Amino acid sequence: MRRTSKGLSAACAIVAAGLVAAACGEGDGGDAASATCVSGNTLTIYSSIPFDPTDRKQSDDIVDGEKLALEEVGGKVGKYDIKYVSLDDSTPSAGKWDAGKTSSNARQAAQDKTTIAYLGEFNSGASAVSMPIINRAGILQISPANTYLGLTKKTPDPAEPAKYRPSGDKTYGRVVPADNIQAAAQATYQRQNGVTKLYVLNDKEVYGKGLANEVEKAAKAQGIAVATNEEIDPKSANFRTVASKVKASGANGMFFGGITANNAVQLFKDVHAASPDVKLFGPDGVAQSDFTEGLGSAGSVTFVTNPTLDPALYPPAAKRFYAAFERKYGSDRPEPYAIYGYEAMEATLQALKNAGGKANCRKDVIDQFFATKDRESVLGTYSIDPDGDTTLTDYGGNRVRDGELVFDKVIKAKTSG
Repeated sequence: MRRTSKGLSAACAIVAAGLVAAACGEGDGGDAASATCVSGNTLTIYSSIPFDPTDRKQSDDIVDGEKLALEEVGGKVGKYDIKYVSLDDSTPSAGKWDAGKTSSNARQAAQDKTTIAYLGEFNSGASAVSMPIINRAGILQISPANTYLGLTKKTPDPAEPAKYRPSGDKTYGRVVPADNIQAAAQATYQRQNGVTKLYVLNDKEVYGKGLANEVEKAAKAQGIAVATNEEIDPKSANFRTVASKVKASGANGMFFGGITANNAVQLFKDVHAASPDVKLFGPDGVAQSDFTEGLGSAGSVTFVTNPTLDPALYPPAAKRFYAAFERKYGSDRPEPYAIYGYEAMEATLQALKNAGGKANCRKDVIDQFFATKDRESVLGTYSIDPDGDTTLTDYGGNRVRDGELVFDKVIKAKTSG
């Protein structure tokens, strides 16, 4: 929105209820919040992800990755001290991420006048809640894990992605490939493993339903028949009725669009019990030990796509990351998204560094992130496209062995999406 100096005093109001007061100047300042520069020499980076029992190990490793990246620069960029605040977007009552808690976290960051960046959320549905709040405050938001396409690009919902950008400016990006890439990888992996008819299920969330729709399209495009695309009730005690439907359909493959916390283990076990020969496919939303450790015999026919590759396939910087992570935290096999937490922080710190003397100015930091080009990172070399998406496209295909996720192959799926 453009403002003239005549209307300047009115423009110096709070951007939205409870959000950051704008720094105002004369002339064409654009959105007031995005013009805010932090006073003093301390800049705060917030992280918001779920620490419920199902997600805790994954989230602990993500936060440890973020902390490691910050420690490697001594907690400083130029003259600025970087303060790190980790928030939990889950609640005991929800048993997973919670919309109210996510909103509260985003408001806390937006109201903090020292905030320069927000790393989160882990779940795409949670980011659909936090993004408008962070966007109005003009703060850079980078997710280490979101893959839902509509957060950055057009979908059949005509309001996406604009409804996540109420200021009209783009302030959000991610370091993982979006679900149009994952869906193509899923269909490729399914076809490679002999699936000719697929039964698609989803957990009704923004991420799960959106990905299930993308997988349905990608499977059909690759010649796989799709029996149906059905929602489940994540609170069901069991999924024997669903399993019976899968069996009756004649499908030889099942895909679940959803997260571990939405009863994924029970679903996979019940479908396997009814149809032992049906191959079971899950996305990155279940790529964690809390899922794989509970599968039992169902693990023998379970396949999972995940953007994390075998460490041996990453550049030397990644090998240094894994070595440093083991030295610091005692684990040489962190959860898959640890390296993405590390890179989300690294990309943020690089944007601050590139902003130079304006590293305390939110819009300058956002601009520098969106200007990322041919960045040599732990994930490989990538750029950030105009929508905030990474140009990385490789996905990993994984099997489950003895309760662990084991890398199988790189999937170089092509998509026109």
